[in-house]
Amino acid sequence: MRNRSALILTTVLTTGALTLTACGSRDKDKDSSDNGGDKTTVTIGFDAPLTGDLSALGIGMRNSAELAVKTANKENTVDGVEFKLQPLDDQAQPSVGGTNAQKFISNKDVIGVIGPLNSSVSQSMQKPLNDADLTQVSPANTGTELTQGDGWKKGDRKRQFETFFRTATTDQVQGQFAAQYLFQKAKIKKVYLIDDQKTYGAGLAASFKDTFTDLGGKIVGTDHVNPEDRDFKSVASKVKGTGAQAVYYGGEYPAAAPLSQQLKESGADIPLMGGDGMKSEEFPKLNKKAEGDLATSVGKPVEELPSAKKFITEYNKNYKENMEAYGGGTYDATWAIIEAVKIAVSENDGKLPDDAREKVLASMSKVKFDGVTGSVSFDEYGDTTNTMMTAYEIKNNKWESKFSEAYKPR
Repeated sequence: MRNRSALILTTVLTTGALTLTACGSRDKDKDSSDNGGDKTTVTIGFDAPLTGDLSALGIGMRNSAELAVKTANKENTVDGVEFKLQPLDDQAQPSVGGTNAQKFISNKDVIGVIGPLNSSVSQSMQKPLNDADLTQVSPANTGTELTQGDGWKKGDRKRQFETFFRTATTDQVQGQFAAQYLFQKAKIKKVYLIDDQKTYGAGLAASFKDTFTDLGGKIVGTDHVNPEDRDFKSVASKVKGTGAQAVYYGGEYPAAAPLSQQLKESGADIPLMGGDGMKSEEFPKLNKKAEGDLATSVGKPVEELPSAKKFITEYNKNYKENMEAYGGGTYDATWAIIEAVKIAVSENDGKLPDDAREKVLASMSKVKFDGVTGSVSFDEYGDTTNTMMTAYEIKNNKWESKFSEAYKPR
């Protein structure tokens, strides 16, 4: 989850990162008359937390998906198709995400779904969407098991759902990259490890631990916290006496911020490091002691990508909320479905196929374009082929990029 978005609006893409449409309704869209003739309306579902502690990330995602849809319609990316976005709030709750999945399934106009933010929510959505042949592309889910199964740590990788894809890389990649950065670049050899026991946090911490110890680092203590708690004084007290040079936290910014502040207030003046769930612009706002804290996130900062300049300009022109960490990835995820629709239409004599969901899913293997965050395509598991990662540090109360690399898993 994060905020760096960027959009490419380029025209681009190989196929264009900006076209889209929705499928579903074979009725003529009355609202499309202003766009020059009858069009078939295709709806793209969107799921993320739009209320609650993580809403800053979810709203940035929703805005970016909406911008992709608007761009596709404006540029008539798929001739004869008008795209529409159906956003639903999952409140970061798996049960709500499961209910939302059923709503998307029951809407015959929905041909694909963007989201969610949380890996644990995605676990409640993957199977029903797969049973309905409904393509799902998450810009934020990093849980490795979502695509490769629980056996991935032992090399037994099996694709879990043919309908699931993501533009974010895995926790395996992110955890390993974080461990390597901390050990080799930051020269930190002793770490205290904490996670929030959620799918995302626990998986990220486990990946970090394995790589950090392989490199020669020492885990001087471990702990688990409740992600709903905001009082971490007892944990901070335990960390202080271990000689840890840093704390690595697998979790999200609402808990990471008070954890970091209370660590420093306890006398343990060491940095807290986390993953993309911590790299929110909200983190330094919630943490008076954030200076020097570290985080990793997927891709390069969109602000540093020429491909993202147009996206950033259009986003800032249209939305007051920060695009947050996943803006660029969400734009690209949405564009991937638009591209799949474009392929399905072009292979059906320019019309949306009757079995649009099946045909859009089949087209996903052919999707490849230059997006906001770089080249967008998917491997045999549905994972992004883009493994670029960046390490950040809080400087003057803002995240500052320190090091980027196309990381190859160990």
